[in-house]
Amino acid sequence: MTLPLYQIDAFAAHIFEGNPAAVCPLDAWLDDETMQHIAAENNLAETAFFVRETQGYRIRWFTPTTEVDLCGHATLASAHVLFEHLGYKGEKLTFDSRSGPLHVTRTDSMLSLDFPAEPPLAVPVPPEIVKAFGKPPVEVLKASDYIVVFPDGEELSALSPDLDALRALDLRGVCITARHDRYDFVSRFFAPNFGIDEDPVTGSAHTQLTPYWAKRLGKKRLFAKQVSPRGGELRCELAGPRVIISGEAVTYLQGKISL
Repeated sequence: MTLPLYQIDAFAAHIFEGNPAAVCPLDAWLDDETMQHIAAENNLAETAFFVRETQGYRIRWFTPTTEVDLCGHATLASAHVLFEHLGYKGEKLTFDSRSGPLHVTRTDSMLSLDFPAEPPLAVPVPPEIVKAFGKPPVEVLKASDYIVVFPDGEELSALSPDLDALRALDLRGVCITARHDRYDFVSRFFAPNFGIDEDPVTGSAHTQLTPYWAKRLGKKRLFAKQVSPRGGELRCELAGPRVIISGEAVTYLQGKISL
């Protein structure tokens, strides 16, 4: 059996930027073990699988080690595959998922994700956070991930966390963030317990970052950058209980999997 495979750079205008995701369109679901093996073989932060259903598509995401409930960049990459390679004619499509319906709209070269907002709540600073980064943050909040706020966005790129300390935490990942002169905010994301030491651009983290910074800055539309080594820019908008996360995507690879 052969299956199509695409590798897409999401939240990127050019290849070698943004966050690479593998996308595997399916006619019918494979068993979970096989999909996990494919994701491990791809060895990217996420591999997305989707199947056409009556009302749209159902999507699932796997890291090299586990299935996750939500992934922004691999959803953006999957929409890019449908629009650019599989002949989808509309300007809006919907993926059903573990996190409910996820809408993607195309406007010229820009793809916009419509995801549920997840406002984080302030919590006491875990000692593992201080150990991991070598200094106390301004504050720590908690939703699906720990949101760790530092005072200076220029220093964020230089931080080199102790990943073993982060592995001792109980949530999916740790997102560090700060204000920046050029952007409304910048961030980085680490999820070593899910096989991702550092994620280049994390759409799902911005469902937590956007409500936080929207409230902090008093504005609903935000321009953000994830300052990983690859980097990627995101335009975010708080729309009531939803977050609109927009970016571009480009195709790096098209191929086939032999099973």
